[in-house]
Order: sequence, then structure tokens, then C-alpha cells
Amino acid sequence: MPTVIGASTGWAIGLVLGVVVVLVAAAVVITIVLLATRIAKQARTAVEGVEKVRAQTTELNAIPRINDSGVRILHSARALRKVAVGK
Repeated sequence: MPTVIGASTGWAIGLVLGVVVVLVAAAVVITIVLLATRIAKQARTAVEGVEKVRAQTTELNAIPRINDSGVRILHSARALRKVAVGK
């Protein structure tokens, strides 16, 4: 009779272990899906931020021209100072 009891409890233990494994796997998959959803939302926000920065920096192409104008103004101011001071 002890073999019959041992054989009948083995499948129950296997079934319980199988259910535990399935539950752990489901928890891992659910966690991965939730994290992927959060990452997707953050990526969307990052893309929006990059688009705003891109829109704000499109005018930076004119910086060399602005710098050139600033240098010319500085040279003119120095020339005027030399004439005014006499040096």
C-alpha cells in the first residue's frame, strides 16, 4: 500500500509545481509587458522633446552670419574709439 500512496501524491506535487512555474512565468511576462509599455510612453515623450528642440534650433544655421555681424560691429566700435580718443 505505501507504493500506491507514494505514486498518488507524486502527480499532485507535479501539478502544484507546474502551476507555480506557470504563475511565475506569467508574472515575468506581465512585468515585461508593463515595463515595455512604460518605455514606449517615455520614448514617445522623448521624441516629442527632440522635435521641440529641433524646431527651436533650426534657426541656428544663421549663427555664422550673426557672429560675422558681431565681429564687424566690434571692429567698427574699436575704430570709432580710436578716432574719438586719438590712439
